[in-house]
Amino acid sequence: MDIDLLFKIAGIGILVAVLNQVLAKAGREDQAMMTTLTGVIIVLMMVISKISELFNNVRSTFGL
Repeated sequence: MDIDLLFKIAGIGILVAVLNQVLAKAGREDQAMMTTLTGVIIVLMMVISKISELFNNVRSTFGL
């Protein structure tokens, strides 16, 4: 597994958490929610691409 991917996910998580807190304290809860949702979608897209690679590797290994 690529350790770089974990650092990217952690960095996105920290950035989203800080932005969420700043926006929530400023009274912009709707923008804070959209920021959190955007961060989750970005991380999910990164993880889904890796899962797709995993399934392709399993398929090629077992000749399916």
